[in-house]
Amino acid sequence: MSRIARIETFHNEFVCFVRVTADDGAFGWGQTSTYNADITAQVFHRQLVPWALGADPADIAGLVHLIERREHKYPGSYRARALAGLDTALWDMAGRRAGKPVASLIGGGPGKVRAYASSMKRDISPKDEADRLVRLCAEQGFTAAKWRIAAECGEDVDEWPGRTEEIIPAVARALGDGIDKLVDANSGFSVKRAIEVGRMLEDNGVGHYEEPVPYWDLEATTEVTDALRIDVTGGEQDWDPATWKRMIQMRAVDVVQPDVMYMGGIANTLKVAAMAAAADLPCTPHAANLSLVTICTMHLLAAIPNAGKYLELSIEGDDYYPWQRDLFVGRPFEVSAGHVTVPDTPGWGVEISPAWLDRATYTEAALESFKPSAYGALYHKAGKP
Repeated sequence: MSRIARIETFHNEFVCFVRVTADDGAFGWGQTSTYNADITAQVFHRQLVPWALGADPADIAGLVHLIERREHKYPGSYRARALAGLDTALWDMAGRRAGKPVASLIGGGPGKVRAYASSMKRDISPKDEADRLVRLCAEQGFTAAKWRIAAECGEDVDEWPGRTEEIIPAVARALGDGIDKLVDANSGFSVKRAIEVGRMLEDNGVGHYEEPVPYWDLEATTEVTDALRIDVTGGEQDWDPATWKRMIQMRAVDVVQPDVMYMGGIANTLKVAAMAAAADLPCTPHAANLSLVTICTMHLLAAIPNAGKYLELSIEGDDYYPWQRDLFVGRPFEVSAGHVTVPDTPGWGVEISPAWLDRATYTEAALESFKPSAYGALYHKAGKP
């Protein structure tokens, strides 16, 4: 049995990549969840690394389970965001060892996945949003597009007065009948207002209504779901298995949207997808930026039996997310005829940009002389290898 011998992180404020190396030289790349990644990197080294060093890299689900139990006093988002870095690195290592893409390891295979053009902007006029979504659909062949309504956690106060009522018909009419239409309210409405807006969405041919009310209020979400004919969707923020179990049992949403990185990686996301499949609910994961989260989601959608209709693909460029510039070698998110291609090369099928890594803050943890111990004898150094 090989053992995890070295764990390295490369981070800035927004992104933290993880490289895990086994004592036989096998390695894999992963990523923690984005945003405040410098804090997540501290959590990663303080609370995950001691349990991971010396462990069997092949038992991914078992190691995730162990860390969750050993760190049971610290449940929550940061622990899950940090776990994603370890989990995704180990899946990449497993794929590289097997000479197969991760999609093949989890029951699918490489191929093409339909994508929808996902807008993140609210500071954009309805006309400008309609114009750019129509242009992108024409240029890249998207057959589905999502735009933002409400204000994020806005408590019925819109981004500006009347924006929701204006942007729904403006974009829907501009896109026309050949494009699937999705909107995201980001927990912006009360139940009453969410249902009113939902009726407007139904009248304008929108079929996907994301987080209409505060996502943490499952009873409120259920009220909206039960009142409308269109799909109410949610779950991107959630990581707790108990919450997922309750959400699915209540049928609070019509489509579940776990985020691989918020969930703590592929192992935990597969559990949610399986629970949803057992309840005959589709899974359309959240993937809001062009980091490793979207690559992982591409592999996931190519493998699970209840994959939703499309992959979320952010259309925001480097002007909106400057931190996502040049993360990878090549162009892994290239769209052709509205589809992206799941890599057929081993692991995730992408390579992290060496230039990006050279600019990142580096931390290493390793087994001292690769000798096993209960926690692993740790050492850290600031220099890069």
